[in-house]
Order: sequence, then structure tokens, then C-alpha cells
Amino acid sequence: MDTAKTDRFIADAWDGDIVPQLVEYIRIPNKSPMFDAQWKEHGYMDDAVKLLAGWAKAQPIAGMQVEVLELEGRTPLIYIEVPGSEAHGADADGTVRDDCVLLYGHLDKQPEMTGWADDLGPWKPVIKGDKLYGRGGADDGYALYGSLTAIRALKEQGEPHARCVILIEACEESGSYDLPFYVDHLADRIGKPSLVVCLDSGCANYDQLWCTTSLRGLAGGNLTVSVLSEGVHSGDASGVVPSSFRLLRQLLSRLEDEATGKILVDELYVDIPEQRISQANRAAQVLGSEIWDKFPFLPGMTPMNPDLTELVLNRTWRPALSITGVDGMPTLQNAGNVLRPHTAVKLSLRLPPTLEPKRAGEILKRVLEANPPSGCRVEVELEKASTGWNAPELAPWLERAIDTASREFFGAPAMYMGEGGTIPFMGMLGDKFPGAQFMITGVLGPHSNAHGPNEFLHIPTGKRVTAAVARVIADHYEASQRGETRGVGVHEGKSHFGDHGCC
Repeated sequence: MDTAKTDRFIADAWDGDIVPQLVEYIRIPNKSPMFDAQWKEHGYMDDAVKLLAGWAKAQPIAGMQVEVLELEGRTPLIYIEVPGSEAHGADADGTVRDDCVLLYGHLDKQPEMTGWADDLGPWKPVIKGDKLYGRGGADDGYALYGSLTAIRALKEQGEPHARCVILIEACEESGSYDLPFYVDHLADRIGKPSLVVCLDSGCANYDQLWCTTSLRGLAGGNLTVSVLSEGVHSGDASGVVPSSFRLLRQLLSRLEDEATGKILVDELYVDIPEQRISQANRAAQVLGSEIWDKFPFLPGMTPMNPDLTELVLNRTWRPALSITGVDGMPTLQNAGNVLRPHTAVKLSLRLPPTLEPKRAGEILKRVLEANPPSGCRVEVELEKASTGWNAPELAPWLERAIDTASREFFGAPAMYMGEGGTIPFMGMLGDKFPGAQFMITGVLGPHSNAHGPNEFLHIPTGKRVTAAVARVIADHYEASQRGETRGVGVHEGKSHFGDHGCC
């Protein structure tokens, strides 16, 4: 593959076609079903599907099939199939192995969130320098465009590649609960991928290609502490009636050390593999303070641990609790002198990649509901159970291909690190195709603020990641010719993906 030609082709495609497409995509408020229960009636998801699928159909790729599927009662999915350059990887008896590449992305978005700069907004695309601001461009609207452009870059040079399948789902931000049904529905058409490329992850800097080695799981739900059947005058009741807020705080202290943030329940930890510790140490050396100063800390704030390797492990392999919502509390403007009848909070407990999330939810419920303080009513309503993921060991051909791609298009060696978020798709595909190799990467780097205000896509990184995917697909073909991609398998019987929650 001619690196310079690939670079020019992809840069031109991004500047002349992909960025304008993403501008239109950002304008569409196609929130994930968890955040828009009437998504079907509003029609925004259909608008996004029409935009992306229409662009895909217009690409000059011979033999490509683009199909929009919508199973009964489920969010839509874009299915794209690009035939391989030729019958490749045939066995000695002439049998052709179904040795394909599966590329994944999603088109649904997180909700608006407050705090956007005055000249920015979630549905207002703005280009400033090399950044495209707005909700969903980087998470994950670019995935379809990047995947097909990588394939086109190969075809422009006559470079051979395996059959490629692209899946773009529409409920990832709600936990990918529809995706297992589509994967089963399309099983015969998908075949047996030997390489899965996911473009929904992040990068710790914009200077090299980063590949995700693990993803945390997630368990969570609503914790409600009730003490009264109705609110009463705080002057009359305080000192007699226990505060629901104080009791809730007491319960949370069973789970988390309020001084350090350390989770106190041993059952929520796993042994961290030595390779992941080594990778965390290497990432800490390369990134330095970038590990924490990418976040918008207020002046004087410090991270939870001065040891950089420990910070990497904290966000990738250790459990951590966030309180993401509160109920039962009036706004400050409407807060009278009332002892409230209940306090409720939404718990988001990130889990080590290999910890089973349903078990973690049961532990959470048991710890918080046991022995209610002062006889209060404690209810834990579990909502989320998203499986984490730990990547299989990289095959030598893929490790070489990824490092070559990083050096060619970023000018620096590839790096590997876990991510703190959850992509339910990865656990699903890891179960479904236990012999597959995985390249998990993305453009969500420092300050890009996915899910938050002022989210942006770093356009140069989008170009480089696209080029890196092209290189890896080309090298996958060469590896398949040498028989190095063998070993792909599928579990027999029905899929066992389980329940999934928001990432």
C-alpha cells in the first residue's frame, strides 16, 4: 500500500465530503431511546439513518450492498457488505474460508447536557480550527464514513482485502439492547469475522494510534431512602426524625470510602493481569500529567492519586462509584424548611472488565439494603448490567499491522490502554466470535468531552485513524493468505448476550 497516496486520498475525502456530512449529522437530535422514549414518532433516528445510508449507497464501490433493517419493535440498523477482492484464503482442497472483517459503529447520541459555550450547542455544528464541535460527530457518527473511506482507499490503489461487513446500530448509548437480535438475525450473512474493528473508543493523545485493551462493565440503578409518608416542618422534626439524606450518606459509606473514593467491598475487585499493569505503566510514562489534566479541573483541584499508573488502573480495572442523579430534593429556589420524606440517587458503578455485572448488581443491592439504619425503608432498584471486556492476546500479525499503521500515519509507535467506559457490543462479539482478533480504537481524545458539553471531533485524528484502518485491513488480507488468521469460531446454539445497560 502506498502510504502517501492513502494519506492524500483520505485527507481529501474528509475535507471535501466527510466533514460536510458530519455537519448535517450533528444537526439531527437523534437521541438514543433511553433519552427519547418517543424516538420513533419524532423521526430523528430515521433522519440520521437516511443521511448515513444515503451517503453509503452513493459510494463507488462495486458489488457493495447497503441495507437498512428494522426488526419489529426495535431501533434500525444499517448493514453494509463489501465483497472481498477475490476468493482468498482457500484451503488445500479449494474450500474458501469465510475470513471477513467486521467494522462497527453507532449513530444514536447522548442527550444535550448543559454547560455548552455560548457559541456552541449539541445540535449546532461549529468548526473551530481542526475541531468539529457538536453532539455525536466523534461518538460515533464518523464510524460509517471512516470505515467505507478506508475500504475505498484500498480499492483506489487496487489493494486486495477480505470481505468487509459494516454494522451501524442505533441504540448503543442505551446499552445496545437491540444489537444481539440483529447479530443473530444476520448470522449467516455476517459469517465468521477473523478481525473486528470498532471505531467507538478513545485515544489518550492525538499523537499516536491508541488501541483499547479492555472496557469496564457497569452496574447501577436507583437507591431510595424513605423515612416519612410526607414532608414535615424541619424545625419541629429535626433532632427527632432521622434525615433521609444522612441515612443515605451512611449507606453509601458501606460501599465507598468518602475520603479516598475507594470501593470498600472486596467482592467488586478482580486480579489485574500482569500485562495490563505493564501497559498501564507504559501509558503513564508516555502521557504523564495528560492522564488527569485533560479534565476541566477547577483551580486547586488534584486527582485522586498522585501515582499516574494507579490513576490509569483506577479508570480501567478498578470499581468506581458515581452519583449521576438525585430525586426527592427541591431546587435551591424552592427549598423551604421541610424535612423531606425521602432522598433518592442514581448509582453508576463502574466494574472491572472481567467481573460479571449481574453478580455485581446483586452485591450492590445486598450491601445497601441490609440492616436499614434507624429502621428506614431502603430500596435498590437495579437498572443496568453491562458486561465489560478484556481483549484476547494480539496475534503477531495484528500487533505488527497496528504498529506499522501508527508509525506510518501518526509518526509514532502504537499504544495500548484500557478504557473506563463500556461498549456492550464488544462483550457480545467476544462471546459470539471467540477466535476473532480485535482492533478497538477511536478519536475521543483529550478534552473531546464525549457525552458532555462542548463535545468535539479532532479532524486530523479522524483522518489518521481512517488511514490506519485501511492499513490494518490490507495487512489482514496478507495475513489470511499466510493462514495466520485461522481459528475463528462461533458458539453453537442461541446467543447468550444477556442484559445490557447504558455505557
